[in-house]
Amino acid sequence: MHLRRLLALFLVTLLGLSAVAQAAGPVRNGNVVAELVAAQAGIQPGQPFWIALKMNHDEHWHSYWINPGTGYATSLKWKLPEGFKAGDIVWPTPHVVQDTSGKITGYGYVDESLLFVQITPPANLAPGSNVTLSAAAEWLMCKDVCMPGEAQIELVLPVTTQPHDSANAALFSKYFSALPQPLAGWTATAERGAKSVTLRVTPSGAASHRPADLHFFDLDGLLDYAAPQKIREENGGFVIEMALSADAKPDVNHLAGVLASGNGWAPGSGYAGATLDVPLAAAKVAAVAGTTTAAAPAAPAATSLLGTLALAFVGGLILNLMPCVFPVLGIKIMGFVNQSGNDKSIVVKHGVVFALGVLISFWTLAGVLLALRAGGAQLGWGFQLQSSAFVFGMAAFLLIFALNMSGLFEVGLAATGAGANLQMKEGFSGSFFTGALATLVATPCSAPFLAPALGAALTLSPLESLLVFTTIAVGLSMPYLLLSIFPQAIKMLPRPGAWMETFKQLMAFPLYATVGWLLWVLAGQTAGDDYALLMILFGFVLVAMAAWVYGRFGQAHGKPGRQRFGYIAAAALFAAGLYTGWPKDAQAATNANGTAAYQVAWEKWSPEAIAAAQKAGHFVYVDFTARWCATCQTNKAAIFHNDAVLTELAKRNVVLLRGDWTNKDPLITAELARWHRSAVPFNLIYAPGKADPVQLPELLTPDRVLAGFAEAAK
Repeated sequence: MHLRRLLALFLVTLLGLSAVAQAAGPVRNGNVVAELVAAQAGIQPGQPFWIALKMNHDEHWHSYWINPGTGYATSLKWKLPEGFKAGDIVWPTPHVVQDTSGKITGYGYVDESLLFVQITPPANLAPGSNVTLSAAAEWLMCKDVCMPGEAQIELVLPVTTQPHDSANAALFSKYFSALPQPLAGWTATAERGAKSVTLRVTPSGAASHRPADLHFFDLDGLLDYAAPQKIREENGGFVIEMALSADAKPDVNHLAGVLASGNGWAPGSGYAGATLDVPLAAAKVAAVAGTTTAAAPAAPAATSLLGTLALAFVGGLILNLMPCVFPVLGIKIMGFVNQSGNDKSIVVKHGVVFALGVLISFWTLAGVLLALRAGGAQLGWGFQLQSSAFVFGMAAFLLIFALNMSGLFEVGLAATGAGANLQMKEGFSGSFFTGALATLVATPCSAPFLAPALGAALTLSPLESLLVFTTIAVGLSMPYLLLSIFPQAIKMLPRPGAWMETFKQLMAFPLYATVGWLLWVLAGQTAGDDYALLMILFGFVLVAMAAWVYGRFGQAHGKPGRQRFGYIAAAALFAAGLYTGWPKDAQAATNANGTAAYQVAWEKWSPEAIAAAQKAGHFVYVDFTARWCATCQTNKAAIFHNDAVLTELAKRNVVLLRGDWTNKDPLITAELARWHRSAVPFNLIYAPGKADPVQLPELLTPDRVLAGFAEAAK
């Protein structure tokens, strides 16, 4: 009987502790319910313990991680009893969060999440007393719109000498065990380029578990959160290529963050995120299980030159199936169909000339790459696509090619009736040029077997590297050489006929898709400069119009005067298109000695950013804008390409802040309402030490902006 009483007293005590621990309940604010929870139902004097901010999000709503991408991270401001100390938030592995349209809005959490904090109590607590832990939680909750949220939350815990689990112990344990852990059993290296960061992770030994659906979440805002991360397998591990943020600071020399795996990092481990802190350098530096050591370049996948050449040949062969190569080679297939009824020796010659175009182009690229490598440049395959000017030129050329195949104009009508020798010369030139074009568009594709061969080629001697590039070229051109050397295979192709025009027009659409992909590349290369991307699009429109004018007026029908007009107008429009869309370096004012004095670089607007810039002694120019606002784009074109304005910005050391209202943003809406505005553009100039800014009119001119700075400085 005595034992039963003791057991009953023990159960009552446990229930009492749990009741005290849950006395403070959850708080709803907007679309999030916030609550403080703990694994234990009591505090032991002097013993650190963990509590967590539990957040339940309504369906389709999310809050943000420590690096939010957009928005701002959840925060806790503690009000603790004397002697208590709270640590920093320990963040769970985040997710890529989106609005309902599918647009990526940053990194954060959906549904249920727990943010952990370690609390250290003093050693002189009296058992039997109660302790109230209070915090002001603030967060940003987003769906299609964003709203700030806050809650005053508290957790009451008794002081006891024996630890007991609370009702939240199982939930707490579930999420705590899933926190990111240091990467173990893998080697990580990272390199920073002009536009991207490349992260390589390789198993240190035989991997018992293969991660999948990798995504890297960086802590420092170094990466463009909205850009897709390109992942490929290499040497038993993974290579992740990530675009730099337009606001990436040049002095960041470490890649720190969480590498998430969709199926975890170890069998049964439960944790999906591995923490990384890897030095960023041109030379590879490794981090193993949380420690950093210098590492030699990875050995080539092939153990011998012969093995490397075999990989190179197979990789070049498979390149024919890659989406960036197939559209161009479809043009060559049509050429074989056209020639299938001709002299077989002519077909052979065309195949050889096509292969020669591939070979010479590969040799040219290899020579440039090796020459730059000898000069100390860090380059990889496809390096020419790092040039926005090259990408624009290639996209414009492929657009013209696609419009030709769609029937907007015809190439070669002026040669009608010319001699057979001239026609043959043009035909061979076309075969050679198609081979060269296939090489240019092949370089960004990473076909199976090709990446190891190229990696080896960039570390071999110049002669051996050239041999590897030659083998890749032979693999790429081999199917067409076989078609020309064995003419009987051409008989399997359909004969020329009316169907060919339909097929030709159909083949234009893969070229349009390639132009779209190159435009996506350009969008990444002009990130942060919406006006530059807009001008590129206008440039493409003018190039297309030039093709239409040439087809409508300059072709071989009509009067000579009409043709001359077509030639001149098409050339003028084409030149205007190149001038309008050609990617330009960021605008900068220059000092008298010609050195750059001011670079136009926008930072995200916030009241805190204004205050920080003013405190540092800067003038601040605030531009509330939106992509759909035509007046906004006109203003930027007139102001930030004007030498006098750029010189003024440099002289006053102005910080540029942009409030982008392209998508709904309640913070910007509230700020506009504070100034009795409901639309953009809206521009302000703040002077150091002055709370009230100068408001500029909707339509801006350089003189009006200069006058605004003079007024602000008074």
